[in-house]
Amino acid sequence: MTAIKHALQRDIFTPNDERLLSIVNVCKAGKKKRNCFLCATVTTERPVQVNVVKVKKSDKGDFYKRQTAWALRDLAVVDAKDAVKENPEFDLHFDKVYKWVASSTAEKNTFISCIWKLNQRYLRKKIDFVNVSAQLLEELPKVAEESVPSGENQSVAGGDEEAVDEYQELNAREEQDIEIMMEGCEYAISNAEAFAEKLSRELQVLDGANIQSIMASEKQVNILMTLLDEALKEVDQIELKLSSYEEMLQSVKEQMDQISESNHLIHLSNTNNVKLLSEIEFLVNHMDLAKGHIKALQEGDLASSRGIEACTNAADALLQCMNVALRPGHDMLYAVKQQQQRFSDLREQFARRLASHLNNVFVQQFAQTLLQLYNRSYYLSVSGHDQSSTLAQHSIELTLPNHHPFHRDLLRYAKLMEWLKSTDYGKYEGLTKNYMDYLSRLYEREIKDFFEVAKIKMTGTTKEGKKFATLPRKESAVKQETESLHGSSGKLTGSTSSLNKLSVQSSGNRRSQSSSLLDMGNMSASDLDVADRTKFDKIFEQVLSELEPLCLAEQDFISKFFKLQQHQSMGTTMNEADEMDGGTLSRSHNSGVPQAISSEKDMIRQMMIKIFRCIEPELNNLIALGDKIDSFNSLYMLVKMSHHVWTAQNVDPASFLSTTLGNVLVTVKRNFDKCISNQIKQMEEVKISKKSKVGILTFVAEFEEFAALAESIFKNAERRGDLDKAYIKLIRSVFINVEKVANESQKTPRDVVMMENFHRIFATLSRLKISCLEAEKKEAKQKYTDHLQSYVIYSLGQPLEKLNHFFEGVEARVAQGIREEEVSYQLAFNKQELRKVIKEYPGKEVKKGLDNLYKKVDKHLCEEENLLQVVWHSMQDEFIRQYKHFEGLIARCYPGSGVTMEFTIQDILDYCSSIAQSH
Repeated sequence: MTAIKHALQRDIFTPNDERLLSIVNVCKAGKKKRNCFLCATVTTERPVQVNVVKVKKSDKGDFYKRQTAWALRDLAVVDAKDAVKENPEFDLHFDKVYKWVASSTAEKNTFISCIWKLNQRYLRKKIDFVNVSAQLLEELPKVAEESVPSGENQSVAGGDEEAVDEYQELNAREEQDIEIMMEGCEYAISNAEAFAEKLSRELQVLDGANIQSIMASEKQVNILMTLLDEALKEVDQIELKLSSYEEMLQSVKEQMDQISESNHLIHLSNTNNVKLLSEIEFLVNHMDLAKGHIKALQEGDLASSRGIEACTNAADALLQCMNVALRPGHDMLYAVKQQQQRFSDLREQFARRLASHLNNVFVQQFAQTLLQLYNRSYYLSVSGHDQSSTLAQHSIELTLPNHHPFHRDLLRYAKLMEWLKSTDYGKYEGLTKNYMDYLSRLYEREIKDFFEVAKIKMTGTTKEGKKFATLPRKESAVKQETESLHGSSGKLTGSTSSLNKLSVQSSGNRRSQSSSLLDMGNMSASDLDVADRTKFDKIFEQVLSELEPLCLAEQDFISKFFKLQQHQSMGTTMNEADEMDGGTLSRSHNSGVPQAISSEKDMIRQMMIKIFRCIEPELNNLIALGDKIDSFNSLYMLVKMSHHVWTAQNVDPASFLSTTLGNVLVTVKRNFDKCISNQIKQMEEVKISKKSKVGILTFVAEFEEFAALAESIFKNAERRGDLDKAYIKLIRSVFINVEKVANESQKTPRDVVMMENFHRIFATLSRLKISCLEAEKKEAKQKYTDHLQSYVIYSLGQPLEKLNHFFEGVEARVAQGIREEEVSYQLAFNKQELRKVIKEYPGKEVKKGLDNLYKKVDKHLCEEENLLQVVWHSMQDEFIRQYKHFEGLIARCYPGSGVTMEFTIQDILDYCSSIAQSH
């Protein structure tokens, strides 16, 4: 191993200015034994760097090469595996764990001991030595770092390391003296022992000289001792003076401490005064309400714009004073408590006064509007008694009262309502409830009166026996209604008188229900002219156009006046027992505990439901009336209502208007579906007369009327899909019932019923160009064509009956295998037999048969559809086809016989044309 150390030092480490201190022969644990060496080295240059180097033999085996080097400062843990038993395995923890197996336990221990000594000597960071015997870890004396010339090749291990630790480097002067001494002695280098003995003798001589010199200087020593005694006395005197100075300084220090403490107390007092002044200024600035504001809160005029502005400013100032964030301890001050109580009293007083004033404004507006409504009702009653007068139909405008002036006046109080909402929610909630109670009764009267006018304009009649209050009773009723609105609890009493609903009288000139496809009540849709339908459409559109801005304006006002546009959660205690269509108000199930509403949009919607609770029932009544007047009106209502619902949903899908119109649209759609169902039902119940020809069926003609009107109404409509679905249902029912009637018909042939009615259906669908019925249009055309051909073949039959039988026999012989040119040799089918048959059908007899056929067809067909000439032309073509067929057989089976028919194709054309012109 010593030879290997010298070789490694010479070949690898000396060129790199390093000294090899320890070496161990190792291999990796768990792998094939490919030996290598771990070397502990230090650099010869300062600062000293300590490394662990892995050295491996080259593949050829003739020299060593340096493979990997780790700095000792990167070594974290040395694990010897077992501190008691001998074990050659050990681990070194650098950036990862390296597991090694030494060639012997002694080499491992020597290497670990060297690592420990180098760690103690050169590294500040200590390495953790795990499972290492205590004998290996010995403390080294702290010696200054040193450098040893690289040529010495000394190793540090055991006693050699201790010798290195005792070595002290010579300074420059010592080196110079040694060189001079060695120059004076010729054998200093060749005979070191003789030179050392010479130096030892000279040293003894010098020591003796030094002792003699010391003994000779005893007098000077005594003098020096005397001087030292005098110096000690002077030192004692100086110490006494320093002690007196220290006492004086201590007194000064005590006085300075007293002055400092006094200054601290003064500074603390000033600081406290400044803070106290700041607190007082804070309270005065934030909790002092101006006298003008107090006067406005107590006596301010809530009826004038200037007074409202002053009260608003004063209320805001009061709110700021009450909501000021007090600092710790302020709430314990009596003056603060007194001021807070004063603010609370002012708030309560002004809130009570504001609530009372706004409640009076609500009542006054209700009374004024109620008086106008009674005037309007009285006018309606007077004009409605005269049934022949058109005053009630034309003079009264179909408009709803405009509440904009009332909203404009109340919006001046919007900021005060916001203040009331944040300061006294109970009174705010009471005003909200009162407003809903007043407005619900007011709007109920207005809307019912409005719908009454709409019904009068639709029908021109009022309900018999309807009684309106006279003018004196009207004034007393207004007074009674107004007085019922006042009360300490703020709740409304009294019942709202509702207007009686209209009933529509039946018209005597309408068709019976059995003969009408679209009649759903006492009136027939086909007997109403277009002007009546247009009038209904305009009235219904005007009703919706009047309701929409009314609801939107009221919703906008509620949002602004009651400050519900902000998104914050609030509660309500509206203990209403009644439920309205389309939704119910949120109610509190526990007395005194408000039930939370998810958002203020819900609050707005519920207020709108309470205020306009009569809109949905009145709209449903109007829809029922329109449906009773004319079932076609359901088409108009579906289109108009769908458009208004779509418009409302674009604004706010969850709004009251959108929800209400959506609910009514469901009713309209239900009536529309009912109309379609009734049409289908009436188709199924149609009965035909056994004594008259059928012609165009009633429901076929009325489907044409329905489709034409529907196309004009649903042009560019949002609910086109509903109409398309209805078309599919109706057309399939029409097809089925046409076939049913055709099968049941006794007077008219089935093919004629099918042909005429499907011709009408095809013409209707072609004219209207309904895209969803393209397949049905093709089917109708096919059915018409098929039954026309079937009727022609059936009616024409075999006008040359014996000739038909003769040629059927000829064709049978050919089918049996006889050649066509040999058929004439058959006894029953020779030329003589053929001439006999042909002579029985001269042109006169043919014309007579065709004339009888024309009369028969004329009896079967109806004049309404005008298909006689079409059918006759088809029969002419069929007869000519049969004629050509006979001529072809004669030419093939009787060639050269000279046998021909006694009439020609031109004769047939002349006969048919002459017959058609004569009739």
